[in-house]
Amino acid sequence: MNIELPVGNLLGRTIVKNRATNLAIGCGVFVVLMVLGAYIRIPLFFTPVPITLQTFFVLLSGAMLGRRWGSLSQAAYLFLGACGLPVFQGYGAGLSHIFGPTGGYLAGFVFASYLVGYFLRGDKSADMFKVLASMAGGLILIYAFGITCLKFILGIDLSAAFILGLYPFLPGAVVKLIAASSIYMSLRGRS
Repeated sequence: MNIELPVGNLLGRTIVKNRATNLAIGCGVFVVLMVLGAYIRIPLFFTPVPITLQTFFVLLSGAMLGRRWGSLSQAAYLFLGACGLPVFQGYGAGLSHIFGPTGGYLAGFVFASYLVGYFLRGDKSADMFKVLASMAGGLILIYAFGITCLKFILGIDLSAAFILGLYPFLPGAVVKLIAASSIYMSLRGRS
């Protein structure tokens, strides 16, 4: 069985356009972006949760790659960290991060990317409201996982978990939500 793949021309060289190859490359790109997002961090003295750019890239991964490849990029990021590569915030690595105070946020990344990809489903005609709502749902999922984990790992009540794991991050989350939505809206027609 012969399969015809569309070909293009780049600087006089023939290239093969393959959706699966593009998605796999995109998955790798988002793993790298997650690492960079973890390295760009602002630690807060009163909470074990730092401010990072990771949630921004989680939202974009689901929107740009779809639910399967987006969540796979997040799972691959977690796998690399679990294997000991210093990919987590603060150049951290190992299972202690996955099962530590910020582990809920890390787990939430996989599910949030899936959720964003599920709701957008490659819909090139989605309006800004649908994109914002989908990404807001992803953020809510990340914070739900993160706050729950903080509550149980630190042995604190729910209101203290909100103070440590949500309230300080809301202004930045809104900025990341708007930026990720805007970037997705401008890039989606080019893929």
